[in-house]
Amino acid sequence: MPQEAAGQYGDRKFTAMMMAKVFCVHMVIGLKYNILFQDVDIVWYKNPISYFENQYLAYDMLFQDDGGHTLRYAPYSANSGFYYVRSNARTEYFFNSLLLAGDLIQSTDSHQQVLIALLAEHSSLFGLRAKVFARDEEDFPGGYQYHQKSGEYMRRFFAGTIKPYIFHMSWTFNKDNKILYWQQMGEWYVQEKCVHKKVPDILGIAASTSDVTEPQQEQFISTCCSKEPIITCHYRDKPSVIPCKDSPPIDAGRPSFWK
Repeated sequence: MPQEAAGQYGDRKFTAMMMAKVFCVHMVIGLKYNILFQDVDIVWYKNPISYFENQYLAYDMLFQDDGGHTLRYAPYSANSGFYYVRSNARTEYFFNSLLLAGDLIQSTDSHQQVLIALLAEHSSLFGLRAKVFARDEEDFPGGYQYHQKSGEYMRRFFAGTIKPYIFHMSWTFNKDNKILYWQQMGEWYVQEKCVHKKVPDILGIAASTSDVTEPQQEQFISTCCSKEPIITCHYRDKPSVIPCKDSPPIDAGRPSFWK
């Protein structure tokens, strides 16, 4: 596993991390547990697990829509960063097949592309039942909604007329941009002095320390965590919970989100 974050989508470190996404789900499904897999760039507003467990009982797998309906992700356009899986013989076989397709993940630089191809194959040949929530539904938004030119969804979101289960900061160049967008959305609670820092450096302890004591845990929380969102403007052409009209644009030719 790489020690550092990927520089951008699809680079070598990114692809290496994609294999980890296969391993962890494969192991849990093999232990006969249902699982909700999600990337770390997701905020919860309501608990989606009870929703998945009590609704759509006819399906083996439930996915957020990626938003990008290109040939590469056809026919499902499933987002591999947020999905729920019921443990059964069909899903166990599916994730075993995905694990064995590791060479395709390496060659395509995409866990998502290979997963979708196998969804189509297993649905056709083995009766796997998969559902992808439509990108125009309001419950599971992501980068598609965040970067919409119209800004319609995000304005309704900030006005409180839309109350989704989660928000997934997908469709983003790298981790640094994700942090900037979360700060504009009012969903960032990490003090600047702790960003991109390792726990030993923050606490001033030896890097070789394997166990962090309870007092050190409390020190870490009080040092790094904010009770209130740390809201910062960065780009006027990206959605923000407060007006960011005086900030520069990130995309050439895009108008301000705040009219």
